[in-house]
Amino acid sequence: MLDNHKELFELSKKIIPGGVHSPVRGFKGLPMAPRFFERAEGAYITDVAGKDYIDFCMSFGPLILGHRDRDVEQELRHALERGWSYGACEPYSLKLAQFLVDRLPFIDQIRFVNSGTEAVMTAIRLARGYTKRSKIIKFNGCYHGHVDSMLIKAGSGLAGSADASSAGVPKGVSDDTLIVELNDIDALKACFEEHKDEIAGVFIEPLPANNGLLIQDNEYLHAVRDLCTKEKALLVFDEVISGFRVAFGGMAKVTGIKPDLVTYGKIIGGGLPVGAIGGPEHIMSELAPVGPVYQAGTLSANPLAMVGGLATLSKLSVASYDVLEANTKRIADIFRRWLAEYSDGKYANTSVIQYGSLFWMHPKTDKELKAIHEIPSNLSEAFGPMFGELLEKGIYIAPNAWEVGFASMAHDDAVIAELEKRLWS
Repeated sequence: MLDNHKELFELSKKIIPGGVHSPVRGFKGLPMAPRFFERAEGAYITDVAGKDYIDFCMSFGPLILGHRDRDVEQELRHALERGWSYGACEPYSLKLAQFLVDRLPFIDQIRFVNSGTEAVMTAIRLARGYTKRSKIIKFNGCYHGHVDSMLIKAGSGLAGSADASSAGVPKGVSDDTLIVELNDIDALKACFEEHKDEIAGVFIEPLPANNGLLIQDNEYLHAVRDLCTKEKALLVFDEVISGFRVAFGGMAKVTGIKPDLVTYGKIIGGGLPVGAIGGPEHIMSELAPVGPVYQAGTLSANPLAMVGGLATLSKLSVASYDVLEANTKRIADIFRRWLAEYSDGKYANTSVIQYGSLFWMHPKTDKELKAIHEIPSNLSEAFGPMFGELLEKGIYIAPNAWEVGFASMAHDDAVIAELEKRLWS
């Protein structure tokens, strides 16, 4: 097998659009070919040439226990021996569903799908079906997957491009998506007033983490909740990233806000393809086969994902989150020191912000960033050289300036010591 990343990427581009199966993997705007990885263990990921890296991408968030956690792996091996797809009722999704419903007071029922995008797509349809209204509100800077309705001023893999939207989205679809700026409750009120009794739901990442890390004030999120209640629109928390990462109950737990619907992905499947939508029974019962809102999926609630998700979530305790946050603070502090001190201040103008087990590097500003228009315009320009240098040192972060970094339970004292060693080597 080829062990040259450039040769592999050239081959990949011939048979795969752009050479990748998800745009952010393509190292767009960076002066090197994407790294091709073939195995991983704990906090490390190893490329096809045998070089290992401390991984702060963690598959873009799902691997909260680290790569190949032994307990999860054992459960997956047992599940694989039983069969990997049934297309019928099975007990594994029931066990995971019961585990979640018993522990999340804001949901009565949950349905599993195959991705966060699918979960959001279902939530949109469910919100419209339940309220009998057609329009939805999303916030500029929040990313909700590649659903047509949500690729309007989106972030993530599209962030930083000239037009942060997508070709192929019909005007009739985009007209029913209303865009509001984050951290501006007056703008949200005005949108409701202009579209009185037309809005089915308000979709928000309560911790926007796909277009930088835009930490919202608790008071603002509560005001959004109150406004949705007043206007009889559903509040939908997209917790695909924040769910089970900042706390077991996600931002709903942290803020004390009860969303009408919540979407999950990533951690809920232990690193296997999964998504979920949860909510109270009176809304969830609108889904087929008991209700008129159709949703289906051949591989929904795949038994491997269900087993992997339950094995992962079963290992997370209050103490786990305390350790994870404490170690992430240490990691962020180490990066801050390196950025300030290294190479005569080459990166001294870079800040590191951290929330729970997430962190993000960006050019320094004179205030906290809460909206996309506040992000410095030189973000991507400043990111390229730093990313390349970290890569050479055996430290892997997401290959896009807009993406956040993730720590895991595998980023322990030994890994943190190795991070310091590699940064100053």
